[in-house]
Amino acid sequence: MRVALMVTCVNDVMFPGTGRAVVRLLRRLGVEVDFPGAQTCCGQPMVNTGYLDEAVPAVRSFVAAFEGYDAVVTPSGSCAGSVRHQHRLVAERSGDAGLVAAVAATSPRTYELSEFLVDVLGRTDVGAYFPHTVTYHPTCHSLRMVGVGDRPRRLLESVRGLRLVDLPKAEECCGFGGTFAVKNADTSVAMGSDKARHVRETGAEVLVAGDNSCLMHIGGVLGRGRSGVRVMHLAEVLAATEESVPAGSGPIA
Repeated sequence: MRVALMVTCVNDVMFPGTGRAVVRLLRRLGVEVDFPGAQTCCGQPMVNTGYLDEAVPAVRSFVAAFEGYDAVVTPSGSCAGSVRHQHRLVAERSGDAGLVAAVAATSPRTYELSEFLVDVLGRTDVGAYFPHTVTYHPTCHSLRMVGVGDRPRRLLESVRGLRLVDLPKAEECCGFGGTFAVKNADTSVAMGSDKARHVRETGAEVLVAGDNSCLMHIGGVLGRGRSGVRVMHLAEVLAATEESVPAGSGPIA
């Protein structure tokens, strides 16, 4: 199986440790993963703000970079959702039959990390060890657009040493929402504050999610409140082993 890592813009620029964790994890499970150097933005920011025509070059770049792979794995429900649902809209609007066909071939083979581990590899126990109390935030796009369901929780429940505690009102949005956080800052901060309060109520040491954009937002609120709660991407927890438990290369609160 030819597998490629779609690292995402946010991870590439701000949280490269997450991409490295995905590679480390997949290799431990016997999967060789490529990193196509030609990959760029998936186009989600443009589509989300209504600029579908401007997203066409990004979609063209995506299908060219990931052509021929059996699976494209990304540590982001947000970007997986964009590829699987938004790329078709962009391609059809472009009127380019070749692009429509390329998207139809690539999009169904794009998986959020937990989907790939559970559905494709058939694994929930990935050999991880993380001796901490953890709570999990299901990000909006992973939950509603991609439909990851309970896959991330099943993976976390199989991690040795990890104690998973429920997050109150877990399915409520954290308030990030990409450009929403910029255009509606006051509302975004209020939503983030609600989420951070619920995280603190759990008594967890670490907040885990599948999108670093959301962790960056919640982690910022937790950090300013001196909560002592760290935030880590799901990939980093699953990549941890008894020999090497990371301090967390994602955003720290």
